[in-house]
Amino acid sequence: MSSDSSSVDPSIARRFTEYVGVYDADATLWGEVSYWIGARFGARHCSLCDVTHGLFRQRAEWKACALELTAPFVTYHRNDAPEDVRAAAAGNYPIVLGRHAGSLVVLLTNADIERCDGSPQALAAALLAKP
Repeated sequence: MSSDSSSVDPSIARRFTEYVGVYDADATLWGEVSYWIGARFGARHCSLCDVTHGLFRQRAEWKACALELTAPFVTYHRNDAPEDVRAAAAGNYPIVLGRHAGSLVVLLTNADIERCDGSPQALAAALLAKP
């Protein structure tokens, strides 16, 4: 698996059965509260959270964009992602992976997600622009 988002094999890119996003946060009560407080004070940041969530819940704008993708987009937190997802992410969060034929490839790194500047449309376009 490559961590270079530009190395996705063009012959498989359109055949992803699932997009997998992993937040740079933990799915525990303490993890959620500490992230929320830290984000409000500028001490914590997750570029994928900026795209998919508003102040308290998932953004309607993101939900609409996700429906336009060529495969379902599922999300996990660092600590609740399946083992294969954690292995593919290799500790690099946030990240968006593509699942194809049982394997995962890196599609968008944190730097790629940051370039979306919190825009659901930009993230969806970045995924759809993959060859």
